[in-house]
Amino acid sequence: MVHLCSSHDLLDAVRSGASGPELREIELPTRFRAAFTRKDEVGIFDGRADKDVRRSLHVGEVDMPELAPDECVVAVMSAAINFNTVWSAIFEPVPTFAFLERFGRQGRHGARHDLPYHVLGSDGAGVVVRTGPGVRRWKAGDKVVLSPSYVDEQDHGSYDDGMMSESQLAWGFETNFGSLGEFCVVKANQLIRKPAHLTWEEAGASTLCAATAYRMLVGRHGARMKQGDIVLVWGATGGLGSYATQLVRNGGGIPVAVVSSEEKAELVRSQGCEHVINRTDLDLGEQGLRHPKAGRILGETIRRLVGEDPGIVFEYLGHETFGASVYVAGRGGKIVTCGSSTGYRHEYDNRFLWMRLKSIIGSHGFNYHEAVETNRLIALGMLHPTVSTVFPLDEAPQATRAVQTNQHVGKVAVLCAATAEGQGVDDPALRDRLAGHLNRYRR
Repeated sequence: MVHLCSSHDLLDAVRSGASGPELREIELPTRFRAAFTRKDEVGIFDGRADKDVRRSLHVGEVDMPELAPDECVVAVMSAAINFNTVWSAIFEPVPTFAFLERFGRQGRHGARHDLPYHVLGSDGAGVVVRTGPGVRRWKAGDKVVLSPSYVDEQDHGSYDDGMMSESQLAWGFETNFGSLGEFCVVKANQLIRKPAHLTWEEAGASTLCAATAYRMLVGRHGARMKQGDIVLVWGATGGLGSYATQLVRNGGGIPVAVVSSEEKAELVRSQGCEHVINRTDLDLGEQGLRHPKAGRILGETIRRLVGEDPGIVFEYLGHETFGASVYVAGRGGKIVTCGSSTGYRHEYDNRFLWMRLKSIIGSHGFNYHEAVETNRLIALGMLHPTVSTVFPLDEAPQATRAVQTNQHVGKVAVLCAATAEGQGVDDPALRDRLAGHLNRYRR
């Protein structure tokens, strides 16, 4: 017999560890709580210097969407804030409703996404509560983490590398029904087994940044780091940088971490990174890293630390750092970039690129295989979450503001259906062995 329910009936069953058959007996709610932007507020920041995301990001009830045959509904126990949440909330570089409108033209199931509100969130972990009729490898009750790479498996481009598919999208950014809510809707090929030793907030805050760093540094589509490579890591205690530093050390590379305070320097040293540069100690003046001599000063500092120029530069800051990145990379070096959080328009002296045979590698997201390989490292305890702060769903706007204003280290998590921190651990023995690593970033 099927029972009518509120979202809390199903969520309470998930929290109590109900079996898959028991979860299927409880009807999906028609509405649930989520964090979203509104289409009618596009333009509210025009002319404003401070685009405070707390004005544009709302928490309230939204409709449960219809499920496509290859999709699942997941009760989201915890999600995380990424910089694409900030972009969505400030409606830049373009309002994400343009993405939803374009997706909506793809037919009936695409049209579900074209709504006057956009549920955000590209990282999360939770429990499967429903599967579409085309889903074969997953079932209700499975504990999962969510890959934000939204790939059409019927697109031929996805068979070599999902990121080369013309139809590839960033879930929760270029699609609706993202992770910042009590429930989300995902394609079955976004699901990955949850590492058993992690809490919900730890599991739900790793995939996007960790797998992005994996593709940039380790995967065959990125820099293909090898043992002994010196790797300059900008923003080494940020979401991406905190995983990059670990991957470099795991792979036998030599990380040189750039941070902005002594507190952050100590944090990255505690991860085993021996060579750390506090950029506030560099004599760069008011222009900072855009100073014409910034590359030379930074390069001299790196050589004093490790004796040679970096073979790889891990770039995601963009405008403020790119010129220096191109300069400091060694002859034949690689600058691998996945973003531009300080601005999209870069300036660099091209002589230092062509005359020293350097290369710039564009890297975007990751394919499903790379996500699974990254999650395997996490499940083995070789790569550790870097959660620093946890907010409840009602405070998702404040959590996003913390990332927007760089008032954080590592990852910022948001509890959605989980009622408290520390829930979701299924392998306490492994957790006890790794305890010193798991809480390093917690404040």
